[in-house]
Amino acid sequence: MKKILSIVCCLLTGTAFIQSCKNDELLNLQNPQAYNPSEVWRDQNLANAYLVDIYASLPGWPVNQGDYADESANVLGPDYVTTSNNNFKYWPYNTIRKINILLTEIDGGTLPEAFKNSLKGQAHFLRAFHYFKAVVYHGGVPILDKPQLLTDSLSVARNSTAECFAFILQDLDNAIKMLPDKYTGADFGRMDKAAATAFKGRVMLYKASPQFNPANPYSNSYWADAYTTNKTAREFLEGLGYGLYPDYAGIWMNEGNREDIMTVIYQNPGKINGRMEHCIRPLGQSKDCTGADNPVWDLVSQYPMKDGKQPGTSTKYPYNVQTFWQNRDPRFDATIAYNGSIFPLGVRADYRQYTDLQLGGLVDGFGPGQQFNRSGFYTRKGVDNSLSQAQVALNAVDWVEIRFAEVLLNFAEAANETGHSDEALAVLKQIRQRAGIEAGTDGLYGLKNGMTRLEMRDAIYQERFIEFAFEGKRFWDMRRLRRMSELNGKAKSGLQAQLKPGLDPNDRSKVFVPTDFTYTVRELIINGPRQMVLPESYYFFPIAQGEIEKNPKLKQNKDWGGTFDPTLQ
Repeated sequence: MKKILSIVCCLLTGTAFIQSCKNDELLNLQNPQAYNPSEVWRDQNLANAYLVDIYASLPGWPVNQGDYADESANVLGPDYVTTSNNNFKYWPYNTIRKINILLTEIDGGTLPEAFKNSLKGQAHFLRAFHYFKAVVYHGGVPILDKPQLLTDSLSVARNSTAECFAFILQDLDNAIKMLPDKYTGADFGRMDKAAATAFKGRVMLYKASPQFNPANPYSNSYWADAYTTNKTAREFLEGLGYGLYPDYAGIWMNEGNREDIMTVIYQNPGKINGRMEHCIRPLGQSKDCTGADNPVWDLVSQYPMKDGKQPGTSTKYPYNVQTFWQNRDPRFDATIAYNGSIFPLGVRADYRQYTDLQLGGLVDGFGPGQQFNRSGFYTRKGVDNSLSQAQVALNAVDWVEIRFAEVLLNFAEAANETGHSDEALAVLKQIRQRAGIEAGTDGLYGLKNGMTRLEMRDAIYQERFIEFAFEGKRFWDMRRLRRMSELNGKAKSGLQAQLKPGLDPNDRSKVFVPTDFTYTVRELIINGPRQMVLPESYYFFPIAQGEIEKNPKLKQNKDWGGTFDPTLQ
């Protein structure tokens, strides 16, 4: 796929750049803008480039999505979402038109059958991906499976949410039939049967969810389908060699490992800084930006202890805010950089990051109401420690949209809701074992024995919070499970560090360690909107008013002044 990315860069930037490309098969191409569209489907390079242009529509790193939930520092204030602004609107019909052109016209060309089917299978996947995202945002949307012509009516009504799910699943089934099991080598990053099968499991989990079934959230028939689909996905992927990567901290830096199922590739040069590392790093080791994905106390305090017990409940590892970093779930140190912790950042292996106002200063330190809402923490996930401050925007860490841990936890969730709690428990134990949590004498990794269905549901929800921190899942999980009320009206907190009395911050002979400070939990924002606003209407976002004005057949969602019911019930 990295080769493909270079091909599309050449094809889409014109003759001058084509002459500098190193792919020999491209050197003699005419200006692609001058091509007759019908020639695209007679030339493998052009057809490939057309598809890779569609791949560019896939989302990258979900930076700052933790602001929507209880992961990072900012808040959703009053009227963050309205019918007239662009927040939480997803209307991907330009991309869908490109996909429909491919699926409609490719059979009229002369491409080899196997190559053509590969492109069609990938296109079916990509169309399903975009339709699914639109449905998660808005509920049912208009289904267009062919490119609209000037002679067509451009005013199309919304299909029901049930019809949209059926269409998405049919696209995924078509993709699964047409695609190879697994792309590797130069083709890594293309959508294959593994990605389509895993993604189908995600789709079925949403279809069964409380978001779409508020009147019958956990006893509807879709849960059985979700269980079967996710079990099939797990078994199929394991058969292909997918599994949990042994080193949780190394998942992102060891790209293309056995956990990566659906990957959006970044490379230097060409496609860089998807992680926005220049904004995620402390400003003292970055430039021009900071405060992105800043962990808040709401997340930090939830990491279990090394024995898997929640802080304050473990008898083996007593907990105190003053030593909050000690004896935690190893995912804590893999994800959270805290005051006085070692955080190399291209400086040196023993470089320590300070977040107090004396050593960290106004640049990196936390004090309530401070600019940029610094919280006293920074995130490590996806950060390339090898880059110097001057190179910070060169981060090219791949974004993994689906990894095997999600497949496992999707399966666990569906298993719990269909009477297979033993299978759900086995997954949680597997996830915690990989994390490095101690098994304990009972082999339960800190989990409660004999959990009820509700207790297991909460345990899975909590595990996803920790496992997928800053991977863009928390807000959507809260929404999918209709649990946004847990955060509605709440303020976020940070942790303020202060040097203990008698210690001199100007003493260059001393290396200050975390125990040299005292810690106080403080409300993070004291100016402007302080509390999260997550009303019931956010379970389905409105169609943009501008789209409705262009197409009067579109009905607005019922919680936004319209009559359209976006649920399945």
